[in-house]
Amino acid sequence: MTAKSIPTQDVLSLITTIRGQRVILAGDLAGLYGVETKRLNEQIRRNLERFPSDFMFQLTADEANAHKSLRSQIATLNQGQHLKYLPYAFTEHGAIMAANVLNSPQAVAMSVYVVRAFIQQRDVLSANEAILKRLAEIDQTLLQHNSALRDIYQKLLPLLQPPPEKPRPKIGFHERKARYGFQKI
Repeated sequence: MTAKSIPTQDVLSLITTIRGQRVILAGDLAGLYGVETKRLNEQIRRNLERFPSDFMFQLTADEANAHKSLRSQIATLNQGQHLKYLPYAFTEHGAIMAANVLNSPQAVAMSVYVVRAFIQQRDVLSANEAILKRLAEIDQTLLQHNSALRDIYQKLLPLLQPPPEKPRPKIGFHERKARYGFQKI
């Protein structure tokens, strides 16, 4: 895989969220950089001081088993029931540092695509946050309007009822009382 043959979208699909951080796994990063995962891990172990916890971390067994995207990588590492090596996860800065540690032309070229993918994902997430914030504002406004409309409807309801019918005179002969309370005999 050369740097010219991979679009940023393909790199973007390799980025996953673990521990609340957007990361790319060591096996995927090694594939992008054109080296074996074993070689990448060797270079990482030789240069651990360049990889603080906000650049890279090793997954726990539970995390490794929980993530769907890891299952194919873990299947190759499985020794019986337990993993022999737990995979590393690299943040954006860790991926750049890994390219520097590997120091191969492909790693350096691909690191640009990896950085662009992380930036694109950050832009998408910030746009989503802005959209969600605006939707929450609209929802609040609609709730207020809904309450106001309900009040108006309750006040208009009596006015919308048809007027009561006037009593009609009954047909036929009816005795009436005299005006002053006296009756004819």
